[in-house]
Amino acid sequence: MGTTSTTSDRVLARLTRLHPKIIDLSLDRVHRLLARVGNPHDNLPPVVHVAGTNGKGSVIAFMRAALEAAGYRVHVFTSPHLVRFNERIRLAGDLIAEDALLAVLEECEAANGDEPITFFEITTVAAFLAFTRTPADVLLLETGLGGRLDATNVVDRPALTAITSISLDHEQYLGSDLAGIAREKAGIMRAGVPCLAASQERKVDRALKAAADKAGAPLVREGADWHVQVHGDHLSFRAGGATRDLPLPRLVGKHQARNAGLAVACLDRLTGFTVPDGALGLGLRTADWPARLQRLDAGALAARLPAGWQLWLDGGHNGAAAKVIANQARHWRDMPLHMVFGLLNTKDPAAFLKPLAGRVGALRTVTIPGEPAARPAEDLARVAAGLLFDAAPAAGVEAALDQIAAAAPGPARVLICGSLYLAGSVLALNGAGAPA
Repeated sequence: MGTTSTTSDRVLARLTRLHPKIIDLSLDRVHRLLARVGNPHDNLPPVVHVAGTNGKGSVIAFMRAALEAAGYRVHVFTSPHLVRFNERIRLAGDLIAEDALLAVLEECEAANGDEPITFFEITTVAAFLAFTRTPADVLLLETGLGGRLDATNVVDRPALTAITSISLDHEQYLGSDLAGIAREKAGIMRAGVPCLAASQERKVDRALKAAADKAGAPLVREGADWHVQVHGDHLSFRAGGATRDLPLPRLVGKHQARNAGLAVACLDRLTGFTVPDGALGLGLRTADWPARLQRLDAGALAARLPAGWQLWLDGGHNGAAAKVIANQARHWRDMPLHMVFGLLNTKDPAAFLKPLAGRVGALRTVTIPGEPAARPAEDLARVAAGLLFDAAPAAGVEAALDQIAAAAPGPARVLICGSLYLAGSVLALNGAGAPA
């Protein structure tokens, strides 16, 4: 396995060099390559296409777990990966094997030749090829950054579309106009195909409604067509005059109750599939989505902390994700909260840190290892200190944990956060809790 993994990594590295010098915002490159490999996107099982800023992966994880609990075979395409590229492609429940991954990557590389194409575009086509070669009942398909011009948006007739919470992120690509971002993400809507949408800010909601009307897509909205609430130890889901009591989701945080509600709403509208409440409940209780308020109970990094301490990991990287963490911190009053923080230089550290001001004890900043676009730990520490955090740079995650454990009285909780790239390196270092 090690040899083929190295081989697939070499192919993936070669594919990054095909990136076009000038980005023309179109799907022409994707359609060109799809045609050369037999148009696999026309031979997929029923597709649930999911766009949004935050929560896409969690909604898909809930749907996948519930569908599998109901006996269905589920393909999944998500991005980015945390530790291994294979995590992006799940075939009928299992991560794609190295030999199958290598085969579709090399086929797409040969078909594309030296023509410009983005890494995401060519690997999306490879995923579609893989999905056509293993039987499954349904494909849960996550967009990359946008929607309208996303490489995944070549599926002409999905069974269902879904739009999760929309906020500012990837402004260098999507801009800073929320309504405009919503219109881009609404590009996955199709005439006559229901679109399930999470509750949004008013301007986003108006943009989605206008886009749905223009596309002729029935829009089914949280807060209007269905409602979800946490009541004690259960989740209350109300739609069509009926209320169902379901278990609280396994994934931590109030926001995950809303993501679970969107998943349930989607499955209710997925024609041709029957997911009983027992399977829904089992799916909510067992769904796994690493690096989203994930507790690391075992592993090399967890073992560095004293007995009684807790180590947590979150890959959220924008202001909306920071608000989710801040909300969770309000429920973490039994122990002090300390933080290890790393960020890419395309993100605003102040926007991330401001919601957490006053909720964190020691803050140690790190430069994300192996990432050319990582913001230096010293810069992050300066920004944090300016916001009155007890901040200092550390040489790496291990050093940061050691410093916090040595200086702070325990027991305490330590949260590593700020980037999915940091989260991936943490899972690799820890050796436990990575996707499987």
